Amino acid sequence: MNKNKGLLIVLSGPSGSGKGTLVAEILKRGDCAVSVSATTRSPREGEIDGVHYHFISREEFEQRIREDGLLEYAQYCDNFYGTPRKEVEEMRAQGKHVILEIEVQGAFQIRERCPEAVLVFTTPPTLEELNRRLHKRGTETEEVIEKRIARAKEEMPLAEQYDYIVLNDRLEDAVADLNAVIRAASLRPAYTDISGLL
Repeated sequence: MNKNKGLLIVLSGPSGSGKGTLVAEILKRGDCAVSVSATTRSPREGEIDGVHYHFISREEFEQRIREDGLLEYAQYCDNFYGTPRKEVEEMRAQGKHVILEIEVQGAFQIRERCPEAVLVFTTPPTLEELNRRLHKRGTETEEVIEKRIARAKEEMPLAEQYDYIVLNDRLEDAVADLNAVIRAASLRPAYTDISGLL
């Protein structure tokens, strides 16, 4: 393992658990970068191609799968999402801790391909709070919200298979907890250079 290589941090959790807000706060550290996922879904209002997602066609997505150009991919609510391999590898080689904001199926694919990855599951305090947050966003139909709540109920038991669970009730506490995870993971022998002492 390259001692100067950045961590690969996988952040999962139900839609509405605050992953995006949490990542935005963590990026203020300066030593972290977020991998921009590719997706076949249409942009939401205000989303920018290449910033929020790489918005691509289903045909292009399937080509990337065939060429092994994705670290992981999954289908979620009738759309495909995936992590471009090259982008992640380049950022880690520069010493950046790369955060992948992906769902559970993709997280387990990452664990298989990159055993050194740190898996973090973020969760709201209750399903009622999750429901409130999804409605407050105002970006999806009632049918889509119901699908997301049903998916959350399926995903929550899988949190126990992650390395860490971060409860996102108060944002400041969740940010502090995620910073502590990054700090602890970066102290593992694979990432700590003590060659000058040997």
